[in-house]
Amino acid sequence: MSGIKVNGTFYPTALILVRIPGLEGSYHLVGAVVCLCYLLGLLGNIMLLAVISASSVLNKPMFILLSLLAFNDALLSTSIVPKMLSVFWFQERLIGFDFCLFQMFFLHSLSSFESGLLFGMAFDRYIAICLSGSAAMQPLSYGSIMTNAIIIKLVIFLLLRAVGLIGPSIILIKKFPAFKNNVVPHSYCEHISIVKLAAADNRINSALGLAVAFTISGTDLLFILVSYCAIFKAVFSLPSKEARLKTFKAGMGPNTCIPHMCIFLSFYGLAIFNFLSHRYGGKRIPPYVHIVLANTYLLLPPMLNPIIYGVKTKLIWEQVWKALSINVPMKSD
Repeated sequence: MSGIKVNGTFYPTALILVRIPGLEGSYHLVGAVVCLCYLLGLLGNIMLLAVISASSVLNKPMFILLSLLAFNDALLSTSIVPKMLSVFWFQERLIGFDFCLFQMFFLHSLSSFESGLLFGMAFDRYIAICLSGSAAMQPLSYGSIMTNAIIIKLVIFLLLRAVGLIGPSIILIKKFPAFKNNVVPHSYCEHISIVKLAAADNRINSALGLAVAFTISGTDLLFILVSYCAIFKAVFSLPSKEARLKTFKAGMGPNTCIPHMCIFLSFYGLAIFNFLSHRYGGKRIPPYVHIVLANTYLLLPPMLNPIIYGVKTKLIWEQVWKALSINVPMKSD
């Protein structure tokens, strides 16, 4: 063990990350899959950032939020993958205790910020479809409601929320007087896994982690679901089929809502399944399932986001071809 023993208590100076039990002969292949997912996600998100920042056509709240999502995803995957690859490929499993806490803080803060961005994107679609088009909100328009000032305030709030809620977890872990061992049952540093290593009462830490998860992900998911229920209700309450089709093409089609729904379903679906299985699965779920789920939860959404938006969003796709100096034939009305 790498740590300090005082009066029979153990405080680690470094932690040991694990690979995937049962796949001992396939670690290089697992590392290759992780690396491929990371590179695809990184290149895709960099492409999205470049296209959105270079195009005046995409200078809209929805795409500003999407660019922030791409930037956040690039940081999120970069915060864990390099060390994860060293674990799988080079067996460098040791990670400094303070660095592990830093990775944990960075990881959970970025995940929290991503959840908030998904909520912001749902709220943007709600404003675009439900409020700015309603008679009660006239003569307000989408542009007068979703301004740059609103986006800036939203981003500042989401950042402060993430840091303010995740920060206390680090402080409480640092205050543990002793640890049972220094083996983290994951390929990266995750809050509840480190808390379970403590040789002390960890109920406050567990309760805090649970409260933060429901405060951030639970609240965001609830608001997203409410937003989309309101959107679908508004669309299907239109008097004519032509009006409904026009609204779907303008705001509910592949351009906006469908890609967003695919993304938040993948993000929250994996997050909830991983969270519940890790906390309540106990010994009924094999350790390798926990590790695979945890890795998938953090690797899959950053890879899927640029693919879904790049393929499904016509405006972005056209700007990509334009940036590559390829003429895209446009349909005449």
